[in-house]
Amino acid sequence: MNPARPRGPWEQFTQDPRRSESRPLRASDRDRDVVHGVLAEAYVDGRLTKEEHDERAAAAGAARTLGELPALIEDLVPQLAAGLHERAVERWEAQRRQAVSGFLVPTLICWAIWVALPGSFFPWPLFVMLGTGAHLVRVLVLRQDIIAEEQRRLEKRERRALGGPPG
Repeated sequence: MNPARPRGPWEQFTQDPRRSESRPLRASDRDRDVVHGVLAEAYVDGRLTKEEHDERAAAAGAARTLGELPALIEDLVPQLAAGLHERAVERWEAQRRQAVSGFLVPTLICWAIWVALPGSFFPWPLFVMLGTGAHLVRVLVLRQDIIAEEQRRLEKRERRALGGPPG
């Protein structure tokens, strides 16, 4: 397990219930206690109503297999989503750096050539700036969309690694 990436309560289970090979295994009292702990914390934080808490706690108590447990808490474990979001933001920041350098380097080279060539009256480097600048503007303007798409890609890859449906 990568310690830099938070995993939430999953390592507290006897087996990771998100893994396809673990789903049919019988759930232990310890596994149900992990779910009850997450539910209690979510209730105290105000993320669940009393009715939602009671309904999920009853389902956890009645769960026979590990595969029944993740659905009860997946939407309550912010660590995993936060970790994926941070990674998606890091990916966007890398794309932004590439877009900035992809704009500056060709632009500076072209303007240097234009200045060095005698008799060049038409500022043709503007075309290079338009082409490379369009990508830079796209990356800057579509920041939230790019981050959201990357987060979806990471979530899909995480589900695939855990043996679940690619969604």
